[in-house]
Amino acid sequence: MESAIPRLYATILSEHLRTNRQMAFVSGPRQVGKTTICKGLAGKARTLNWDNPTDRQNILAGPHRIAELLDIDQLSPQPRVIAFDELHKYARWKSFLKGFFDSHSPEVRILVTGSSRLDVFRRGGDSLMGRYFLFRMHPLSVGELLDVTVPLKISSLPKPLEKADWDALWEHGGYPEPFSKRNATFSRRWQSTRRNQLLREEVRDLTQIHELTQLEALAIILAGRSGQQLVYGNLAKDVQVSADTAKRWIETLCSLHFGFLVRPWFQNVAKAIRKEPKWYLRDWAEIEDAGARAETFMACHLLKAVEGWTDLGLGNFELRHVRDKDQREVDFVVIRDGKPWFLVEVKTSETKLSPSLAYFHDQLKTKHAFQVVTDLQYVNADCFATGRPTVVPAKTFLSQLL
Repeated sequence: MESAIPRLYATILSEHLRTNRQMAFVSGPRQVGKTTICKGLAGKARTLNWDNPTDRQNILAGPHRIAELLDIDQLSPQPRVIAFDELHKYARWKSFLKGFFDSHSPEVRILVTGSSRLDVFRRGGDSLMGRYFLFRMHPLSVGELLDVTVPLKISSLPKPLEKADWDALWEHGGYPEPFSKRNATFSRRWQSTRRNQLLREEVRDLTQIHELTQLEALAIILAGRSGQQLVYGNLAKDVQVSADTAKRWIETLCSLHFGFLVRPWFQNVAKAIRKEPKWYLRDWAEIEDAGARAETFMACHLLKAVEGWTDLGLGNFELRHVRDKDQREVDFVVIRDGKPWFLVEVKTSETKLSPSLAYFHDQLKTKHAFQVVTDLQYVNADCFATGRPTVVPAKTFLSQLL
C-alpha cells in the first residue's frame, strides 16, 4: 500500500540526484517510507542494507568492493545511484562514506537513510562537511496529499482535501501503511508493534541504555502528555532516575523519532518562560484526547513545514512556543531567519479570538497570527494574505504548508 501513495520526498530526492553531486542523507521515523522511496529512486542499481548480512559484508570490504558491484569502470549514460540503508549502525560509517564519495562521486549518486538521526556533528569520525545535504522525512500531511511538486515558495495557495483523506489522516495518522489501510484494528496493532520495535530494538542497537523497563515507563508517561510542558525533575521522580538521566533519555527518544521538543521563544518577550520545552508525540493517532490530538496534529505539520523549508534552502526556520509568567501563552511561533514570522494557536472548535494571540502578535511584531480551528469547514481563501490575528480553518491553513 505504501508505494501507491505519491510522496513529496520522491520528487525532492529525484530533483536532488539530477542536479547535485552531494550525497542525500534521508533521516526520519521508522516506517515513514524512506527505504521504499530510495529503492524506487535507485531503480536497478544497488540498495545495500546494513541489517542484511551479505550487504554488510560488502560494505565492510570497503569502497572498492562497492565500486565493483556497481560496475563503475563500464561506460554509463548517467551516474549510477546507490542507496545505503541503516548505515549509521556501522561504527565507521562516516569514514566509509567519505572514502567512497571522494573516490567515486563523479560516477555515482549516493542516498543514505536511517531511522535515527544521521547526526554527523556530535558523533566522532571524519567530517562530511560539504559532501551531503540532509533531507528530514516526515509522515504524510495535508499539504503532501494535495501536492507532491517541489515548492518554489514557502506557502502554497489553498486547496480542499477530500473528506475521506482528512478523516483517515486524523484518525489513523500520517504513516503510509495505517493511513492506506484505514482500519482501526490494524492501526492499533501497527502502533503497538512500532513502539515496541523502537523502544527495544532501536534503543538496544543504537544506545548504551540498559534500563529498558524504566525507559519504557518514561515513554508511556510521555505518550500521555503530548502538548504539555516538561519538568525533568518530576519525570525523574516518576521513573526513579536522576533529572539528568531523564533529560538524556528524552533526548534519546527524540533522536529515535518517538517524539520531539518545542522549546520556548523568549527574545523580546517580557517575563518570558525560558526553560520549559513542550513535548509532542510523532504519531498523533495514538492520542485519545481531542484537544491534545489537535495540538499534536498541528505540531507535526508545522515541524514538517519548518524542516522541509530549511532543507530545501528556502530559509532558516524553527518551531517554538511562547509563554510568559502572567500565564499568557500561544501554542506555536514559527521563526524565519531568526525573527518571529507567524503565530499559531490551536483550537478544536473555539472561534472567539484568543487574547494571548493578539497580545503576542503585537509584542513580537509577527507578520501573521492564526487561531487554527480543526472543526471549521474549508474556506477558499489565502490565510497568508491577512496580517491581523485571524481565525482560520485547519483544513485551509494546513493545505498551504508542505
